[in-house]
Amino acid sequence: MSSQQKQSATRAAGTPAAPEPTGPRPARLSAAAALTAVEGLALAALGAYMLIMGLAGSPDSAQQAEMGGLTVLALAVLPLVAARGLWLRRRWSRGPSLITQIVALPVAWTLVNGGGALIAAGVGLAVAALVVLVLLVNPTATEALGIGPRETP
Repeated sequence: MSSQQKQSATRAAGTPAAPEPTGPRPARLSAAAALTAVEGLALAALGAYMLIMGLAGSPDSAQQAEMGGLTVLALAVLPLVAARGLWLRRRWSRGPSLITQIVALPVAWTLVNGGGALIAAGVGLAVAALVVLVLLVNPTATEALGIGPRETP
């Protein structure tokens, strides 16, 4: 067993589990959870649409459309699970939500460069992603999730 593993085991044995956050859920955390859930629902709707059109429509490649729909449905799970975790004030949920927002920014850029109605969709996605990022790095939200400053050894 390495010294790092021994230190981790000692810390785990010597420190109690992190207490559950108490008090009301801050509005910032509720807003971040709601926006993350909306993003997840939008992805799920897009995936379902792609899957249905792959099965019932006449795509160039039905297999490719169906696989794309299933992939988007699978990708929708991450923001939906993260949104639920944020709503329940689980500290682990902040990471997946932040990752979802960071990944959404290049997607928004691609949509904006697509032209037409995609510009509005891209701008909306970018605004939502930036708002959630700001809400989740806010000290009020981090404290509500039980994430505090790191202790120096």
